[in-house]
Amino acid sequence: MEFFATAANIPVHILDSKKGDTTILMLHGYLETMYIWEDMYQELSKDFRVIIADLPGHGLSCSAPVNTMEFIATVCKGILELCGVEKAYIAGHSLGGYAAIRSCIMYPSVFQGLILFNSHPYKESERLTELRQREIQVIGEGKMMVLADLSIPKMYCPSNLRRMDEKIRQTVELCETHDPSGIISSIKGLVAREDTSEYLSKAPIPVMAVFGADDNLVDTAVQIRFAADCPNVRIECLPECGHNSIAEYPSRCCELIRDFTKGNC
Repeated sequence: MEFFATAANIPVHILDSKKGDTTILMLHGYLETMYIWEDMYQELSKDFRVIIADLPGHGLSCSAPVNTMEFIATVCKGILELCGVEKAYIAGHSLGGYAAIRSCIMYPSVFQGLILFNSHPYKESERLTELRQREIQVIGEGKMMVLADLSIPKMYCPSNLRRMDEKIRQTVELCETHDPSGIISSIKGLVAREDTSEYLSKAPIPVMAVFGADDNLVDTAVQIRFAADCPNVRIECLPECGHNSIAEYPSRCCELIRDFTKGNC
């Protein structure tokens, strides 16, 4: 069921499959909407209750002045309360992964497992912080769609671009639904986020991180550092995959989720 409801005092756009003994809340990434999960939502709904939503500042959801990871976590808790869910797994892609980690830190009794796709626990690098500031400037000049046209294809492995052309086109077109000020608020939240590697190094719940071998945003050096800092985290790396594993290989990502949750439900 697709609906709007108020969580953490903002209207949020939500889709809830309603059926299933085990629930997974899935959070999309920067410049995406909940529809990036479309293929995985359809597949996982056969086995789980799946809830997806537009994150604050994205799609049809409203925004806070700054969409911090703490604020998004509060929204996530509110979504689950609205849906009558007491316990859930939480999965996040990129930005959604940062917010998912913070959700587990803030609400440890709610989340029973954490799944990260193309995400990590570290603060923004200086290079990315500079890039974010330029993105704020571009969006302020009314060129958000230019940014989307340039940025979204770079999320994919070059060898997958032709195969993913329709998904890329759809994602870019859906950027028309974003409020530019909401995206700027989300960028500010990305820049402000704190390092959470200490939490993940001794997380009280199972954690899995899925990466792409050709991810140019979470590169091999970051993946190696993550594995070294958090040896308890299950690491999976998909060959010929860029920064958008959930779109490039949705069936494989579903398989990994099923295997990860097996015995933990």
